[in-house]
Order: sequence, then structure tokens, then C-alpha cells
Amino acid sequence: QVQLVESGGGLVQAGGSLRLSCAASGSISSIVVMGWYRQAPGKQRELVATVASGGTLTYADSVKGRFTISGDNVKSTAYLQMTTLKPEDTAVYYCYARGVVPPAYWGQGTQVTVSS
Repeated sequence: QVQLVESGGGLVQAGGSLRLSCAASGSISSIVVMGWYRQAPGKQRELVATVASGGTLTYADSVKGRFTISGDNVKSTAYLQMTTLKPEDTAVYYCYARGVVPPAYWGQGTQVTVSS
């Protein structure tokens, strides 16, 4: 079992920045990918960014150049630095982790609201 706890969401004006953190605990040695998904009202949950244990980074096209994902193996924490935020980035952001085999794990979600 892996537990994920997010922090760092909030309200920010368009053009501003936020940094999300996701702290993993439990069977963290099994994790090979950590990342972030988001879900806006009335929309499906979508990938934002992931980082793999080998260092491979993946980003949604909508956030490339604005968001940066990173991981701290010592602290078992993943970060999402979000810059140049837009109102369309408003969503609940969920931390995600998985091992080589299912299941995947999810955090409780943190709200990010970008005002215009």
C-alpha cells in the first residue's frame, strides 16, 4: 500500500504561480511512476505530468512550457511547479503513483483555482 498526501493548492490570479507537493509513504520502494492528474467540473480526469523512476518526464500538451514536474527520492515527494497559470487550469489536482503492476494509487486531491 502507498499513501499519497498533496499540498499546495489554492487561489491565484491568472499569470501567477503555485507549487504542488505530493508526499508518498508506505511501500514507496514499489513506485516507478509518480505524477499529477486533474479534473475540472464536468470534465474527465486528465493527465498533467508524470515522472518515472528512470527520469522520463511526460507532460500534457496544454501545460508544456508552463509546468515542471520533479521528484525527490530522499523525501519520496513529487512536486509540480505551475507557472503562467490560466483560468482553464482550474481543477482539482490529484497525485498519482503506480508500481510495475496494478493497483495505482491516488491522493485526496487539492483544489487549484485561477481567477481571470
